[in-house]
Amino acid sequence: MKYHIKLSREMIQGAKIAVLPGDPGRVEKTAKTLSADAVFLASNREYTSWLTKSGPHSILICSTGIGGPSLSIAVEELAGLGIEYFIRIGTTGAIQPNIEIPSLIITTGAVRLDGASKHYAPIEYPAVADLDITNSLIAGAKASGVAYYTGITASSDTFYPGQERYDTFSKYVIKDFQGSLEQWQKLNVLNFEMESATLFTIASAFGLKAGCIASVIVNRTRNETPDDSILKQAEENLALALGHSLEYMLHKRGGIKA
Repeated sequence: MKYHIKLSREMIQGAKIAVLPGDPGRVEKTAKTLSADAVFLASNREYTSWLTKSGPHSILICSTGIGGPSLSIAVEELAGLGIEYFIRIGTTGAIQPNIEIPSLIITTGAVRLDGASKHYAPIEYPAVADLDITNSLIAGAKASGVAYYTGITASSDTFYPGQERYDTFSKYVIKDFQGSLEQWQKLNVLNFEMESATLFTIASAFGLKAGCIASVIVNRTRNETPDDSILKQAEENLALALGHSLEYMLHKRGGIKA
């Protein structure tokens, strides 16, 4: 039994794939979207988990909470149970003006604005997604019919200063991050989120495979605050693309044994 996630090898029934939403409230919905036979496993702190199916394959859905430190605990403990493939799903804020809402962004690599990944590899080590998982996510997005983009994500440990937000208590961003939003835009970074850099770095360092797909709920070239009215559609788009991606990954590529 792993201390934080409260899971054992027996409980996950041979699952090799873990889908990682940040929000514990999204776990049950995701699991039931993939299979009506989904079952609750455990809930402790930010880690809520359900087991679902794709054909004969067990798929674990486990929330990670917000940010790299809590995600790193989940990945460490899940890897110890035999999970080899990690797919982060979530919501995101786009920073390029051409990206529409609620489209999908599939991250190919992440700018390491986190701190947790530096505990696993020096900053020169790249945070890159696994090619096979990324190709499966692209195939799933295409099959879903939802508009999608692929590219680099800025992955920040903080929601406010690290993403150069001034709608805060202090209204101040330290000099290191002043002008950073425009810098990432000019460098063709697509979006901000808070977990992919940590996930990709750990997975690569451990010899595991990871990918990330997120649904756009705000474009910061237009406004700062997400519109909750589009959240339901964004989540449905994400779940649809994920289902197709897993089908492609498991049943068409044929690279994972049940």
